[in-house]
Amino acid sequence: MKQKLFLTTAWLVMTAGMALAEELTQYVDPLIGSAEHGHVFVGANVPYGFVQLGPSNIKQDWDWCSGYNRSDSTIIGFAHTHLSGTGCGDLHDIMVMPVTGQVTYARGNHDDQQSGLWSYQDRTKERAQVGYYATRLKRYGIDAELTATSRVGLHRYTFPESKEAAIVIDLVHGGGWDRCRESALRIVDDHTIEGYRYSGGWADDERIFFRAEFSRPFESYAIIEGTDKEARTVASVSTTASAKYLYFRANFKTRANEQILVKVALSPTSTDGALRNMQAELLGWDFEQTVKQAKAKWQEELQKITIKTDDTARKRTFYTAMFHLMVAPSEFCDVNGDYYGADHRNHASKGHTTYTTYSLWDTYRAAHPLMTIIQPERVPDMIRTMLDICDEQGKLPVWHLMGCETNCMVGYPAIPVVADALLKVLLPESEWERAYEAMVRSTEVDERGLSSHRHCGYIPTDSLRHENVAYELEYDLADWALAQVARRMGKDDDYKRFLSRSRQYKNLFDPTTRFIRPKDAKGNWRTPFDPIRQVAGGDDYCEGNAWQYTFLVPHDIEGLIDCFGSKQALISKLDSLFTVTGDLGENAAPDISGLIGQYAHGNEPSHHIAYLYTLLGEPRKAADRIRQIQTTLYTDRMDGICGNEDVGQMSAWYILSALGFYQVEPAGGRYVFGTPLFPEAEVKVKGGTFRIVAHNVSDKKHHIRKICLNGKPYNKWYIDHKDIENGGLLEFYMTN
Repeated sequence: MKQKLFLTTAWLVMTAGMALAEELTQYVDPLIGSAEHGHVFVGANVPYGFVQLGPSNIKQDWDWCSGYNRSDSTIIGFAHTHLSGTGCGDLHDIMVMPVTGQVTYARGNHDDQQSGLWSYQDRTKERAQVGYYATRLKRYGIDAELTATSRVGLHRYTFPESKEAAIVIDLVHGGGWDRCRESALRIVDDHTIEGYRYSGGWADDERIFFRAEFSRPFESYAIIEGTDKEARTVASVSTTASAKYLYFRANFKTRANEQILVKVALSPTSTDGALRNMQAELLGWDFEQTVKQAKAKWQEELQKITIKTDDTARKRTFYTAMFHLMVAPSEFCDVNGDYYGADHRNHASKGHTTYTTYSLWDTYRAAHPLMTIIQPERVPDMIRTMLDICDEQGKLPVWHLMGCETNCMVGYPAIPVVADALLKVLLPESEWERAYEAMVRSTEVDERGLSSHRHCGYIPTDSLRHENVAYELEYDLADWALAQVARRMGKDDDYKRFLSRSRQYKNLFDPTTRFIRPKDAKGNWRTPFDPIRQVAGGDDYCEGNAWQYTFLVPHDIEGLIDCFGSKQALISKLDSLFTVTGDLGENAAPDISGLIGQYAHGNEPSHHIAYLYTLLGEPRKAADRIRQIQTTLYTDRMDGICGNEDVGQMSAWYILSALGFYQVEPAGGRYVFGTPLFPEAEVKVKGGTFRIVAHNVSDKKHHIRKICLNGKPYNKWYIDHKDIENGGLLEFYMTN
C-alpha cells in the first residue's frame, strides 16, 4: 500500500511539473527565414523526420531551393520531401494537389493561372506551426491542412460544393534540378493506390516509393500520362501504369465544406515498406490527434534547451533556430530499419536508424557539435550511417542526399564529424577501428585534389583549377581532427603524418600580402591577385575570398601567428577583416552575405572567426563582434537569417553562441567562450542538467568579467565537452 501511494504521489508530482512546463512550440515560427536567401523548409514535419510535407511554388530559381519563398504566393502542389536552407534545389517528391473542375496537367507559369494545376494561395489563411501547415487555394476555394509523422504525410482538404472535385497525385514535378525518370502506379482498391517515383538531379539516382489512402472511396479515377508540359488521359479502367511521367486523379462529388483526407506513406525501399510505415505510424484518420502528437514531439526536443528571458522576439529567434536545426539529418529507413544504400541497393536493417541529408561542409562546424550535446542518443546512428556509406561507396559522405553522393562542396567534411564523436566517446570503442579505417580510407582516394594534397604539400592551381585553396584548407583541418583520433588510439606514426599534413596551409601563406593565396606547382603565386574580388566563380576559393579563407585555420592558431610573425600582427589583420570594404565583383557567389567588412556570416567559412579573438587573448573584442552578429544578423522576421540556413548550421551558430561558447577546433570538444545572450539557460545532457547563468547580462553588459564552474573560479578560455555532458553550473559574471 505504501509503495502504491508513493508511486501515485510521484506521478502527481511529475505530471504537475509537466503541466507547469512552458509550451515552447509557441515561439517557433517556420516562416522565419522564408524570405530573401534563407531557403528554409515551410510545412509540416516532426524532428528529423523523413517526410517534410509542404507547399511548392512555381518558381525554381536559387531562392526557391526549398520550394517556398515568401515573395511567391503560387502553389503547384504539396510535396512530401523538401530541403531546408540549401544552395541547390532538389526533391519535392510525390506532389498532391486538390482541384475542382478540369485542369491542365503541367507546372504552369505565372502569367496564366489556367496553364497548370497551380493556384494562388490566400495569405490571410496561411498558418505555419510546428507539425502543421494550412492555407487556402484561391483558384479552387479549397482549404488545405497538412500534418505528418516521421514517414507519413496527412492531408485534410475542405472542398466547396462541386461535381468535379478531385485530388491529383503528381509524380512528374520535382524541385530545382530534380527530373523524373520513371514512375509507376497501381490501384489497390477504391480508396488506395501505391507506386514509385525514380528521379535524377542533385541526387542522381533517387528512388521514392509510396502508398496513398483516401478517407473515402473515389467515385472514379484517371491515370494521366504526358510530359512536364502537357498530358493526356491513358487509363480510367486499368489498375496499373508505368511511364516516365504519370499523374493520378481521384474524382469526387463534394458537398459544401466536405472534408476529404489523404495519407501518404513514403519508403526508400519498396511499396511494401511504405505499407509497413503507414501501419506502424498512422493507422487512423484523426487529424487533430496527429497534429497534437507532432507538436508533442517538437516540444520534447525543444525542451533540450530552455532559456530565461523577457525578450519574446529573442525567444522566437532562439526556438525557431532549434526547429531549423532539427529538420535534418532526416531518417531514411523503414520502420523495420531497411534502407536504400549508397550502392543503390536495398539493405536489410543493420540494427540502427539510417539518416540522409548530410550537408557536412556546413554542419561539421556547429550543427554536429551541438548535436553531440543535446542529441547524444542520435549521434551514434548518424555516425554509423556515415560508416555504412563508406562501405557502400568507398569513402565517407561529402554531401549525401537520398542515398546519393553529390560530391558538393570542398574538403572531406565527414572526418571532423566522425572524429568529434569518437573523441567525445559517443561511439563505443569496439567501433573505433572501423570508424578510423573509414576516415583514413577517405583521405586516400584519388579525386578532388587529394593526390596533390598528399604528395605536393598543397594543391597547385595547375592541378586543380577551381577552389584549390579552399580544398587544401579544408583537408588540413580534417587531417588535424584525424590526427587527434590517431593519437588517442596510440597510432603514433599516423598521428605525426596527419598532424604534419594539417599544417600545409603554411605553404600557401604569402608573407608579402599576408594572405593565404593560390600558387602553381612551380611555386609561383597566381596573378593578378585581388583578395576581395577573387571569389567563387573566379577560381581558388569556395564561396569566399582571400580575406575569409586566410583565417580558416581553426586547428592551428599558433601556427597562423607564426605566419604573421606575431600575435599582434594577426590581431591587427583580424581587426581589418571586420572593417575593410570593397566590391566583391559580378561573379561573387550570392552565398557571401551577412557582411561586416569582409566577414561574411551568411556563409560558413567565417563562422569561427570572431572566436579567434578569445584564442588570441582579446575576449572583449570577441564579445563585441559576437554580440553584433547575434543582434543584427538574426531576427524573428521572415528575412531573419542573413544567408542560407544551410540545414541547421546558421541556427546552430546562434544557439551555441547564445549559450556563451562555440567549438572552434574541428573536433574534440573545447568550446571557446564568447558572450552569453540570456540570463539563464538549462541544457539537458547525458549527466542531467547543465545550467548556465549570466549574472547582470544585457546588450551593454556583454563582456565576461569572471567565470565559475560548479561554484569554483574557472580560468580557462574554453569549457570541455565532458564538463558540459556531466551536468553542473556554469556562471558568467558580466560587465560593460
